[in-house]
Amino acid sequence: MKSIATQQGDDGQTQLVGGSRISKSHLRVEAYGTVDELNTVMGFARSLCSEVEINQIVKNIQRELFIMGSSLATPPESARQPPQITTTMVETLTQQVHHLEQTEKISFAWALPGENSIVAAFDMARTVCRRAERQVVRLRETGEVIDPNILPYLNRLSDLLWLLGRWLEVKLGVDGRLHPG
Repeated sequence: MKSIATQQGDDGQTQLVGGSRISKSHLRVEAYGTVDELNTVMGFARSLCSEVEINQIVKNIQRELFIMGSSLATPPESARQPPQITTTMVETLTQQVHHLEQTEKISFAWALPGENSIVAAFDMARTVCRRAERQVVRLRETGEVIDPNILPYLNRLSDLLWLLGRWLEVKLGVDGRLHPG
């Protein structure tokens, strides 16, 4: 019987796409691990949300985050080509941001997380997205090669997640502004 408990990571090393092994504390692992965490938090937010349109957007993004994680887990020396985050994916996020910005009564002010559990879940996803972005920047700053569309994608995604929270506040009648009035 096959088991996921291979014990191959017991020494603190993990295998990348293509077979090379690196420390689990390597910035590459931190980057794709944080993208995995983001995907999970977005799934949690989606599970709380009953808005069909929002859930479809989030589900599509989650699929793209699997592509991103795989790309980050594929080092340049791998014989396998990493999957790509495309400019079309980034443009789609940009269009969604612009669409939500047009929402009547949407707040562009700082929001106080926690006024509503669904909104808070999207705010959590946004903060994990920002952390993933910082991890990818650190990885790139070490000279590692990464897909050039990953950082714009994460940057746009954090904007979209913030706006989804604000859109849900409008939809649910929640005033999450830091300084209401």
